Amino acid sequence: MIASEMIHDTRIIPLDGRPHLGSDIRLWNGDSRGRFEGNTLVVETTNFNDKGSIATSAATGRIRGIPQSDHLHLVERFTRVDANTINYSVTITDPKVYTQPWTVALPLNRDPHYQVFEYACHEGNLALPNALRAGRARERAAAGSNPR
Repeated sequence: MIASEMIHDTRIIPLDGRPHLGSDIRLWNGDSRGRFEGNTLVVETTNFNDKGSIATSAATGRIRGIPQSDHLHLVERFTRVDANTINYSVTITDPKVYTQPWTVALPLNRDPHYQVFEYACHEGNLALPNALRAGRARERAAAGSNPR
């Protein structure tokens, strides 16, 4: 299982050798299956629908990422190289969108001070106090007192 901070997304990745879902079942985040090759966790994901984008902000609909189709196929590799580092790579294959597969790789570094916070709009943290502050200022102005 991989839990993402954004939009409470949790990927459940079976490791028991079961096959992917039937090709008629298409999901926003695809269908993941994992296996170990030595000390590397290899995760293959297929069965995407054609509605999403790679690296997008689908929740807002404002930021479009890298296009994808229902032929998208991902192969991710997670290799622990030391107590604080996992080398991560993903190879992206989508013959309807790209002329050839491409790979992204980066280290995932442990940060002992990092905290996962609930996904919520930051505006919600300030909107109510600001609305109340503005209302009190209008009330003071209407009463003839100095606004603060």
